[in-house]
Amino acid sequence: MKIINVVGARPNFMKIGPLIDEMKKHIRIESILVHTEQHYDENMSRLFFDQLKLPEPDIYLGVGSGSHAQQTARIMLEFEKVLIKEKPDLVIVVGDVNSTIACALTASKLQIKIAHVEAGLRSFDRDMPEEINRMLTDCLSDYLFVTEKSGEINLLREGVEKNKIFFVGNVMIDTLLKHKERAKDSRILFDLGLESEDGLGPKEHKIKPFALVTLHRPGNVDVRDNFIGILESLEEIQKHLKIIYPMHPRTRGNIEKFRLSQRFSFLEGAESVSRDRGIVILNPLGYLDFIKLMSEARLVLTDSGGVQEETTALGVPCLTLRENTERPVTVSEGSNFIVGTKKDNIIKAALTAINSTGKKGRIPEKWDGFAAQRIVDILLNTNKEVRQT
Repeated sequence: MKIINVVGARPNFMKIGPLIDEMKKHIRIESILVHTEQHYDENMSRLFFDQLKLPEPDIYLGVGSGSHAQQTARIMLEFEKVLIKEKPDLVIVVGDVNSTIACALTASKLQIKIAHVEAGLRSFDRDMPEEINRMLTDCLSDYLFVTEKSGEINLLREGVEKNKIFFVGNVMIDTLLKHKERAKDSRILFDLGLESEDGLGPKEHKIKPFALVTLHRPGNVDVRDNFIGILESLEEIQKHLKIIYPMHPRTRGNIEKFRLSQRFSFLEGAESVSRDRGIVILNPLGYLDFIKLMSEARLVLTDSGGVQEETTALGVPCLTLRENTERPVTVSEGSNFIVGTKKDNIIKAALTAINSTGKKGRIPEKWDGFAAQRIVDILLNTNKEVRQT
């Protein structure tokens, strides 16, 4: 069985890794890894591949950045050449980036079967490009692997045949659980002055409390007024708790575009206002350093879907700076709150979390580290009992 696995952007690496590991165990599978290079930074890409122990991609498409239409078109043109040459039995796409829908559409036109990992997630907000990508990819797919029960409900409501839907768990959590122990060896806390070298005293006294922030959604960082409101909320929160903020490249570009660095001095990487307060701006981090920070954070503020899932698996309180989520199980069962993007609501929710133990929640069903095994078993038809309806 020849399978082409597609990655295109940083979040895809964590999702495809467990699948490739599992496929290596089966001599019946010939696995090919295609990197569209939708998002590509040599240092960060190489770091992620090394840390996640991913093999070197067999094929690079060299697509690069561009508008949604430009990226999708370029990927389709290049991926079609790969499919015609390789003639795979199956194409696996993950998540909801432009590479996901572009490769699924190309495979569909050539009548090649498609598996969508992370199917059925819905924010019900079509202003999000990712929502369009998810919906269209699901319409084209032959195997729809869902991470939570809401995904199955959404797909059935949309008319997807029940025998195409499989509740398998979350491959992102497979990766998290596999590398969680390795992340403990990260020195990022020492490097940021958040943990002392001597190791004296209980852990809770050795690590200084801090919040972790990630932002990248266009609605938050590409819209000037929305971005300013979030920055104002962070400016207030840092008076109560130190903030660590690894900044997305697009966000840095918007700071210059909107001329915000003078208004918010911390955006220039200014030193924290005191040892236990202030905001520290960092460049994007590798996977292990980021997991270490997330594991030890008192609070995480994010607009990332993946971070919502990871904080739920780690039991770390999470505030999602969006009006909705496509991952409702992180709210109903996990440690996530949806707080929106209004400054006052963000500040109120953050101060409530800081002054309490925070919401811990519980780990959702099948987020146990075996999602990739279930997926490969289904594809090989070796474990019919895995199928859930």
